[in-house]
Amino acid sequence: MKQIRPFIGKPFVKVITGIRRCGKSSILMMLRDEIQSNGVAPENILYINFENLDFSDLNTAEKLHNYLKERMTGEGRYYILLDEIQEVKRWEKAVNSLLAGANSDLYITGSNSRLLSSELATYIAGRYIEIKINTLSFREYLLFKEVRTGAKPVDMREEVRDYIRLGGFPAVHIGDYEEDTAYRIVNDIYSSAILRDTVQRHNIRNIELLERVVKFVFDNIGNTFSAKNVADYFKSQQRKIDLNTVYNYLSALESAYIIRKIPRYDIKGKEILQTNEKYYIGDQSLAYAVMGYKDRLIAGILENIVMLELERRGYRVFVGKLDTKEVDFIAERKNEKVYVQVSYTPAVAQETINREFAPLLAIKDHYPKYVVTMDDFWNDNVEGVKHKHLAEFLLMDVY
Repeated sequence: MKQIRPFIGKPFVKVITGIRRCGKSSILMMLRDEIQSNGVAPENILYINFENLDFSDLNTAEKLHNYLKERMTGEGRYYILLDEIQEVKRWEKAVNSLLAGANSDLYITGSNSRLLSSELATYIAGRYIEIKINTLSFREYLLFKEVRTGAKPVDMREEVRDYIRLGGFPAVHIGDYEEDTAYRIVNDIYSSAILRDTVQRHNIRNIELLERVVKFVFDNIGNTFSAKNVADYFKSQQRKIDLNTVYNYLSALESAYIIRKIPRYDIKGKEILQTNEKYYIGDQSLAYAVMGYKDRLIAGILENIVMLELERRGYRVFVGKLDTKEVDFIAERKNEKVYVQVSYTPAVAQETINREFAPLLAIKDHYPKYVVTMDDFWNDNVEGVKHKHLAEFLLMDVY
């Protein structure tokens, strides 16, 4: 809401994107209530959820445009909120036409990043603002729990363990669900995102192969790999898969926000590298819902949680390379920069200094540097590199 408020009433289309069930519709309804509380008449707020059967006949740009124009006959500005607009064919034309009219303020949501494809960019280039919605942060998870139970959570380190296992989909945290039930909810969300935002939208025929690619990515969270690595893996399993097919599947999964590609950045050469990116997932619970809970995934899951937190705060995130060393994340925002190493637990302090602190100590600038772990006892900082427990890191106001 803080990101959206500065643009209320401004001549930009507000494009709210994110994985299915991350809370886009709820945010749109909160926005509708806020606009109304600011004195706008209810009849000047037009809200349509295209996944509601009541609006299933508004399936083309022309029908949508006519429907809205019939209701925009009064005085003053109209606030138009269109939820899951990708269900409407050629919707860009309707949005472009409404944008041309001086008396409308437009907000649209979608579960597919192709909303901002070249088609849309051509129609409304320079006239839209994208607001990305993630699943709940750890701080938001705590707020949900406080509202639900009526008591403020106290032991943050215990709470973060629950957050790691249950993830951040809001639907999981509106009730006191057991882990198995929570994963069933997440699995349904995953199935919907795979079917509607990946298979149907990209005309993918071999669903079984797509799901095998998903499991490969989920099994390699935090590892560098390329489409060729995926193809080679399938070849070793006596399953032939074309390299272009792998690229297409990864792209389709990325556009549905199921996975995120994080590029590598050469710290010394100051350039983005084109090979061996890392892939993360839209919420850590997806891995457990699809693969079952596996302790061996924990290192990648912790990286995943930190990466999402950095993105939530508006940072551009890269994987860092410094000669032969690797820095888990370089996060940049305007003139700010943060370096983060993530490790499950530093069992032996000296060994951890060598493995986790050394890459950060080798970077000779004055930007903040953190090693983030799950260790409950080890609190030392090393030559300005700060050690933080994951719970503390996620709840810091600034880095």
